[in-house]
Amino acid sequence: MDAGALPEAFVKEMQALLGPEAEALLAALTESPVRGLRLNGLKRSAALRERCAALPAVPWCADGFLAPEELKPGKSILYAAGLYYMQEPSAMAPAEALAVRPGERVLDLCAAPGGKTGQLAAAMQGKGVLFANELHPGRARVLLENLERLGVVNAVVLNETPERLLRHFGRWFDAVLVDAPCSGEGMFRRDEGAVRDWSWENVLACRRRQVEILSCAAGLLRPGGRLVYSTCTFNRQENEGSLCDLLEKEKGLELLGEGVRLMPHRVRGEGQFYACLRDKGEGKISVLPLLPASPAERDWERLSRELLPEPLPGKLLRHKDALSLTPEGTPELKGLRVLRAGLRVGTFKTGRLEPAHALAMAEGGNFLRRAELDEMRAAAYLRGEALPGELEGWGAVTAGGWPLGLCKGSGGQMKNHYPKGLRNP
Repeated sequence: MDAGALPEAFVKEMQALLGPEAEALLAALTESPVRGLRLNGLKRSAALRERCAALPAVPWCADGFLAPEELKPGKSILYAAGLYYMQEPSAMAPAEALAVRPGERVLDLCAAPGGKTGQLAAAMQGKGVLFANELHPGRARVLLENLERLGVVNAVVLNETPERLLRHFGRWFDAVLVDAPCSGEGMFRRDEGAVRDWSWENVLACRRRQVEILSCAAGLLRPGGRLVYSTCTFNRQENEGSLCDLLEKEKGLELLGEGVRLMPHRVRGEGQFYACLRDKGEGKISVLPLLPASPAERDWERLSRELLPEPLPGKLLRHKDALSLTPEGTPELKGLRVLRAGLRVGTFKTGRLEPAHALAMAEGGNFLRRAELDEMRAAAYLRGEALPGELEGWGAVTAGGWPLGLCKGSGGQMKNHYPKGLRNP
């Protein structure tokens, strides 16, 4: 990108923010963007980590590396198996700063496409309840697909407004991440449309919406809870300005230290701002009724005995035609737009429960029946092709021991049940 294509108001704001250092930023914005990958802490592969050891590391994320230009994730079997996630290096910082722990109640309020949610899930190691919310339905579906590929079992995926979440939960969460919609100055090197769409009017509009979202997030924190606010933009209006407005409005919050601004002339990344806040600890935590169990135990017991060596923990929830195992401690969800409540284990078709792709991605390596494929046959599976094989009935398709999805064998043929929307051309 030519530096002359940058909006004049943006250039002036960067000069006011950085002084003489602004020229280095403007020059950096003409360079090629930086790509990153993050190893999935829920599916740790010693062999993959050894291969990544030769790549430059991301200093603020132990599982983060700069991605080589030749990496084509859409064609990678390891990517399809959920062993890593393509994530811009700067974007790995906010979830690390939230420092979530196993067993906590965590909310990613603006979660799509799911990179930061996957980081939070890896830190939680399947323990506790992770709510991943996305307002836009199309982006929420992408979020769901990514979490299923990564093998996340304790996420409740919602398609809700922050205001409705506040009314439903109140002060319930230990930790909340708000990666807010912004003017996207950190996207300038990756997306020329972000440059064309930038305007000072949009910056101010983003600030107003950010404060609305942050105010809801503050109300969702339990006493003493933690909040991380982040954007992928540089200007002071949407970063320090939004925080100033928030702290003026929400007296029960305190800022922990100063905000951190990662910028492409200082670090190998596209740019991110984040700040850590804490509830001062006044008031009471919300007490919510627990989610009631669904009467589908017999169907799940039959399918579970067929597929797994031992039962999986969790309370069953039937939502429309889907059956899920919900994380322990999940509250009542009635009235919310729920896309997934925990680990989706099956789908009811013509009255019979069939295993779900998400179950294979999370537990397929433990399935009683598995079809291990070499690289060529795995690639054919990811294209949706049927394969010869001796497996009978439902089973998991694996490559290197890592699950790719489901198949159903009969008469020397394995019918492909890899989701059509995920198949390679």
